[in-house]
Amino acid sequence: MFKRTQNLTEYNEKRISPSVVAIVGAVLTLIGGFFISYNYIQAKKVYAYDYMANVFYESNEKEEVASQIVEEQEGENEEEEESDTYTDEYIGYLTIPKINLNKGFVDKRSSENDVEKNIMVIEGSNYPNVKKGNFIIAGHSGTGWKAFFNELYRLNIGDEAYVTYKGKKYTYKITNIYKQPKTGKIAIYRNYDKTTLTLITCTNNDDTTQTVYIAELDNVVEE
Repeated sequence: MFKRTQNLTEYNEKRISPSVVAIVGAVLTLIGGFFISYNYIQAKKVYAYDYMANVFYESNEKEEVASQIVEEQEGENEEEEESDTYTDEYIGYLTIPKINLNKGFVDKRSSENDVEKNIMVIEGSNYPNVKKGNFIIAGHSGTGWKAFFNELYRLNIGDEAYVTYKGKKYTYKITNIYKQPKTGKIAIYRNYDKTTLTLITCTNNDDTTQTVYIAELDNVVEE
């Protein structure tokens, strides 16, 4: 009898109390909840940081593009007559096969002619059908869905770009690539005896400059 009582006492001493089990379980649950909450909060912080950084970048770039002053140093161009009516629909397309770019552009008077929405036809430039004119387009590079010109840095002298406009396909070849400081002004250096296409975007991996791509008209065919 004594031995049995002793065995029961030892068993009770070895068995963990239900209250202890409950406390340990609660502590483990709290620890697990803390790590899950911490990871969730960290993920949200990273997302918020990336979002704000992107908004800040795009806001600055839009302001810089909008404040550009295109300086045509010499020469005069024949101006195309513009109709009094226009739409917000695409009136043409810019295609650059090397970088798989095919993006529409709208009338430069349209509210959709904005780097926050499309590639932007710079005010004061000429459409492709103006002889010896200069068709100037600016676009975002960097990150985000609006970075249509993000791959322009891959272009070299001799690469081709196409503009489809009013039933014709204009073929251009790049003849010059140069950088300009981000001062709010862009100087255009081109041959005024040629019909040209100019593309402008921020320089890849350089926040202090913009890159200008000059292309000269090589051929025109009916679409």
